[in-house]
Amino acid sequence: MVARLDNLPEEPEVLKALVREQQLEIARLQEYVNVLLAKRYGPSSEKVPQEQLRLFNEAEQQEAAPEPQPQAPVQVPAHERAKPGRRPLPEYLPRVEVVHELPAEARVCEHDGEALVEIGRESSEQLDIIPAQVRVIRHVRIKYACPCCHIGVKSAPMPAQPIAKSIASPGLLAHIAVAKYQDALPLYRQEAILRRSGVELPRATLAGWMVKMGVLIQVLIDGMREHLLAYDIVQMDETRVQVLKEPGKAATALSYMWVARGGPPDEPVVLFDYDPTRSGDVPKRLLAGFAGYLQSDGYEGYNAVGREPDIIRVGCAAHCRRKFDEAVKAQSKSGKAGPAKAGKAWQGLAYFQKLYRIEAEIKGQSPEARHRARQAQAKPLLDEIRTWLDASLPQVPPRSATGRALTYLDGQWEALIRYLDDGRLEIDNNLLENAIRPFALGRKNWLFSDTVGGAKASANLYSLIETAKANGLDPYAYLRYVFTELPKADTPEAIEALLPYNVDKALLALPGPP
Repeated sequence: MVARLDNLPEEPEVLKALVREQQLEIARLQEYVNVLLAKRYGPSSEKVPQEQLRLFNEAEQQEAAPEPQPQAPVQVPAHERAKPGRRPLPEYLPRVEVVHELPAEARVCEHDGEALVEIGRESSEQLDIIPAQVRVIRHVRIKYACPCCHIGVKSAPMPAQPIAKSIASPGLLAHIAVAKYQDALPLYRQEAILRRSGVELPRATLAGWMVKMGVLIQVLIDGMREHLLAYDIVQMDETRVQVLKEPGKAATALSYMWVARGGPPDEPVVLFDYDPTRSGDVPKRLLAGFAGYLQSDGYEGYNAVGREPDIIRVGCAAHCRRKFDEAVKAQSKSGKAGPAKAGKAWQGLAYFQKLYRIEAEIKGQSPEARHRARQAQAKPLLDEIRTWLDASLPQVPPRSATGRALTYLDGQWEALIRYLDDGRLEIDNNLLENAIRPFALGRKNWLFSDTVGGAKASANLYSLIETAKANGLDPYAYLRYVFTELPKADTPEAIEALLPYNVDKALLALPGPP
């Protein structure tokens, strides 16, 4: 609170206390401004530059460092650098050969008039792109009748379509869905692109198609949810979304996409779920029947589900690191405060960089090897961080940026260190955040969903596309196949075969040019 100049206290001690309080408030607000400036104009990386990390470590260890001893020269093994140059074009791309031939009059020797003979060929390659081709698929159904009795007419049935009696083919629907939900291209821009090809498709029509596709694939989403909940590790996060026409809420009110990533490592599942609230009841409902590790940030909405007897909370180191990164940026308007000015914030950031260096070294190893390496390397480092944290908490104002980072780390500590217990666990939620990124990018372009039905359809389509990507599938080829085959799937086995982790990749080959 800002004190009024015409109502200041007369007592010196009270006045000094008021001045100290105002100074702390000014410092807090300046930190807030610095963080906003850094987010707007500064670097986004949370990594500590190696040269500054070395300076920081030197300052911390100067008193305890022993006298330098002469060392033997270090032998650096020779290594080969990759030669600079153009990479070859992928072999799977189709080739069109264009032969450049000398004219007939030039294929004569200039010295003796003899005809020249071919002695070899020299080839080079260029990459060519043909813009998306719009074509019409005409379904012709032959009709048959008896020439004698003229009774009864027979014709081949029309194949089941994703949208009955619609001009939208599976390929067009897949193209629109991938353009919006993977490439963040709003429907009004797609409308303009189609218009350049002479096709008039209003965005309302495109939006209606996407809602119907969201309903069509619901059976696949249900199967993916069962698969996710059957495994014992789930990562979860939520992000905002705005829905204009939602009963009981203003158009400017925020709703949320709840995102979960889980399933076996070789069959991952990513699920988006729309909900109008950020209540803790939402994760309880979405994770009903789940037992195992739940990894999330420190949002209190996960506390209720985390208290379930069969669920073990796992923290996210990336969120803790981000707090210290913001604290560093809060010390300077440029967002580049050094170790001397942002001492404890820098030290916290440096500690997390060491933890992440361990993770980089064991990436791709078996869960057993990761568990052993973490116990041997990360656990002693975390014990050191805990000692530092206990000593630092009383030394820093709790409302400062560094104080908030330390308090957040302290509150998340038990959940944060739980990744040491199981080599299958990740140190953070970054795999999940990578799956959310296309949604966040798209939100900047399309801004909001018009209806609740549209938001739920978007959640289903994002789920299917991100799960397809996580399983190594091309989103367009997969959606085209699903939109073709799902209307014809009439058994549980046929539906199960269309799930991203079950589909036969050989069946996803795209048709060649007409």
